[in-house]
Amino acid sequence: MGESKQGDTPTNNSETADSRPPFREPKPSVERIFELAQRVLEGDILLPKFQRDFVWTRAQILNLLDSIARNYPIGSILLWQSRQKLASERSIADLAIRAAKPDYPVNYLLDGQQRISTVCGVRHWTPKDPNSLWNVVYDLQKKEFYHRGTLDDPPLTQMPMRYLADPSDFFQRLSALDNKKCIEEGKRLFNRFTDYTIAAVTLGDLPLGDIAPIFERINSTGTQLTIVDLMCAATWDPDFDLSDAIDGILESLESRNFHEIERKTVLRTVSAAAGFGFRSEDMDRLRTKSVEELKKAICEVEEATKRAVDFLDTHIRVPGPDALPYTNQFAVLTELFRLSPSPSAAHYAAIERWFWKTTFTSYFSGWNTGQMARDWQAVDQFAKSTEPGELEISATVPRDDVWRLRQFRANSAHAKMLALMMSFEGPVDLLTGQRLDLGKSLSWSNDREFHHFFPKSFLKKKGMKGGEANVIANFVLLSSASNKSISDKAPSEYLSEIRDTEGHEELLRRLASVLISEAALEAAFKDDFTSFLSERCKALHARSLALMGGAEKNGEEHPIR
Repeated sequence: MGESKQGDTPTNNSETADSRPPFREPKPSVERIFELAQRVLEGDILLPKFQRDFVWTRAQILNLLDSIARNYPIGSILLWQSRQKLASERSIADLAIRAAKPDYPVNYLLDGQQRISTVCGVRHWTPKDPNSLWNVVYDLQKKEFYHRGTLDDPPLTQMPMRYLADPSDFFQRLSALDNKKCIEEGKRLFNRFTDYTIAAVTLGDLPLGDIAPIFERINSTGTQLTIVDLMCAATWDPDFDLSDAIDGILESLESRNFHEIERKTVLRTVSAAAGFGFRSEDMDRLRTKSVEELKKAICEVEEATKRAVDFLDTHIRVPGPDALPYTNQFAVLTELFRLSPSPSAAHYAAIERWFWKTTFTSYFSGWNTGQMARDWQAVDQFAKSTEPGELEISATVPRDDVWRLRQFRANSAHAKMLALMMSFEGPVDLLTGQRLDLGKSLSWSNDREFHHFFPKSFLKKKGMKGGEANVIANFVLLSSASNKSISDKAPSEYLSEIRDTEGHEELLRRLASVLISEAALEAAFKDDFTSFLSERCKALHARSLALMGGAEKNGEEHPIR
């Protein structure tokens, strides 16, 4: 039930397009940057609690100021005008922010914190700490910005940026100069910063869950805003921080190597545990829960995630989130184990079948809101049943040629399914017979343990393109050393060497451990790539159906219910 939109790709989950709300056109405007900074200090523009602390370096601060002085563009900012209540910061750049007016629409700053903070900081700095980030001067002769490390008054040719906040002080200091060029440069500096404008894009009072996907569409800064960030601000309380709570859950999974599961996936599990469900609108409803109710849901999720990880590790042999075909399989499994902490053997068997069904059918690649609601109900019914049937899904089993039609990629669910199926067999190295390191192989941080059975360079000599060699059915688990030894040899050559040295039965045993049948071996001895793929696909398909507990109907597509 992963929410990927790219084929069977499991990464970067987002709800499918048919479940998204209509896109409302943002309202652009042109604003003076000093006026924007003033609006922040006056509480008209607020910084939601999900905004991170100021992280810019001194060099980045000076670069921004230099860009403004040169009238270079510095990008736009994004605002969300809303009456919705989000916890917000009470200071910016060490400056106090006034309280917002009650029952008055405010503008939440979604993107642009570092730039606005810089402008506020250097303009309104009160000299106290000589090493402050905001102790910046502009050298009127060199036309460069500098950080100072002292509270001593700088030479008249160096204008402190804080003087820009008061025109009277600025021009009084400027008039003390006897250098006409410096005076003109000072006037230019003042006018540039006073008149410098920036594009501000304002989103209307949309529901909270709609903001993140819109931000993703129009944002070009590379900053990621997620519903997790928004909900952290919406549920924030002096006694509860959702961001910290999610961090705590992830930290509890670190010893099992599942601490990098997506934060949005964890938020889904919290929403389900709170009694709402998996959908974005369900997550949005978390704001209605009390702090105690949220804490209770967090505690339940933390324990359930540990049981979900244990299931994935011991029953499926998934060593970490990178090897998980779809991220949101984890969300559903967590809810399952929250509702049913100690499943029976029959329950476990049904959950295993569900895992393989949802993987092979690519069910998670298009998980829309309707499916989310139905699956949440199905999980509840399944957990309450003393004699479980199946965790029902409606999906279509692909034909066996899916293994030779799809490319082997790290983000392919079918490639990950092949890897997990091979791990079930206790794979051994074809040349040495030694067991392979599954933790390394299935981590997907380094795919060197996955190699072509028909060497890519061998097929290239036969006139085949790279895409033809890179199909899933042509991959096996193989050590890097053995892969180098095989190099560009024909399969008939290196397989004959193994058979002559180890015997035919041992060769069959090693091949079976990576799901290559005797029929596929016969095709490989003939260097017949087409026949090999056909036979390998049959073996992989048969294994897939067995794991799902289903049976194929005349090789045709059919739904699993």
